[in-house]
Amino acid sequence: MTKQSPVFNNRYIIGISFISALGGYLFGFDFAVISGALPFLKSTFHLDAWWEGFLTGSLALGCIVGCLLAGNIADKYGRKPGLMLSAAIFAISSLGMAFAPGLSVFVTMRFAAGIGVGMASMLSPMYIAEISPAPIRGRNVAINQLTIVLGILITNLVNYTLADKGPDVWRWMFGLGVIPSALFLIGVIWLPESPRWLVKAGQDGKAKQVLNKIGSTSFVESTLADIEKSLIGAKKQSYRAVFQKAVRPAVMVGITLAIFQQFCGINVVFNYTSTIFASVGASLNKQLFETVAIGVVNLVFTILAMLLVDKLGRRPLMLIGSIGLSVIYILLAFLLQSHAVVWLTSVFVLLAISIYAISLAPVTWVLISEIFPNHIRGVASSVAIVSLWGAYFILVFTFPILASKLGTYGPFYLYAAICFFGFLFILKRVNETKGQTLEQLENNFTAH
Repeated sequence: MTKQSPVFNNRYIIGISFISALGGYLFGFDFAVISGALPFLKSTFHLDAWWEGFLTGSLALGCIVGCLLAGNIADKYGRKPGLMLSAAIFAISSLGMAFAPGLSVFVTMRFAAGIGVGMASMLSPMYIAEISPAPIRGRNVAINQLTIVLGILITNLVNYTLADKGPDVWRWMFGLGVIPSALFLIGVIWLPESPRWLVKAGQDGKAKQVLNKIGSTSFVESTLADIEKSLIGAKKQSYRAVFQKAVRPAVMVGITLAIFQQFCGINVVFNYTSTIFASVGASLNKQLFETVAIGVVNLVFTILAMLLVDKLGRRPLMLIGSIGLSVIYILLAFLLQSHAVVWLTSVFVLLAISIYAISLAPVTWVLISEIFPNHIRGVASSVAIVSLWGAYFILVFTFPILASKLGTYGPFYLYAAICFFGFLFILKRVNETKGQTLEQLENNFTAH
């Protein structure tokens, strides 16, 4: 007698995944809004290279705090309360930035926004991974990256539309963030709690109710058995637990991938689009138009990544992305150094964005949500994503300083070298994860 294949309620799964992934939209909003607002903020607050980098990177410092908070909240109270809190913090901080009377208040509010973004950046993909059956988990976690790029694109379009409305238009750019955060907060109220967290909290009955909405009886029974087996002997975990010998390989891979996703350098292109194109003589209107073009390309190739991540697999996409960026950066640096025409520079910027969007951008988040054992997923994800945001801060803080010393082109030679070494690391240390349950993956990345 053959074993019956489980049946999934795809409409319900995608629905709750999209609601959770609105946290990614907030990430995309705050990530992109600075690119359009920066020319106005420089003028308003008279920013030098140091302050330009610190103001941009202050979001990342808040994200680090948010990740640390989210890890504890996610394990103690559940994924859902953490998502609600992140939405509320983001709404308040958006208004705080819009009405900031001076630089210190603005930076403080951007730091607070980072707390909300950091919580969402960890909890949204974790939640989606925990409610998604293995055959469609990669695609569903990539929905979080889709909402990030939608946030980037829509924000860039709004910034471009508002650009000629006066020197204080940046206040509207930031204040409009209250709209998606309010929608996110309302949506999260209707989400079920993660069944894996419910089992861990001893609420097996509620976990079964949630799983019954997701899939057929065979899926519910096998998933509950797998979860309970993975939690045998598990205790409340501290941050010290993620560096124990058994889980250290998975944690080190997660941390390295998180840092590499930032040190690959692409977020310099997102955050400093105006600076890069100003260096080849583009007007302010052209600079802001380039942010829109970047957003469109980012969206198209993220959708393509969603179609490929469960077919081609995680590892091939990561390898293509890392070596592809390395080559493109060398060519882009040469173009910037030789003050090439704007359209040619734009072509290579968009090539870099397309390679990143189909590989390192979504797949890193998918892997971070997958590779950690159930009993430490909350704190381990927190450690990896704290590392990601720390790397993001270093990247965006140092770029204006490096560009002022080396020229705008100089840092891209460095990013090309980092991408090459990232390619070698993925080749040697990253295993394929597609099609395996979260419980099966515990044997893939852990020491024995």
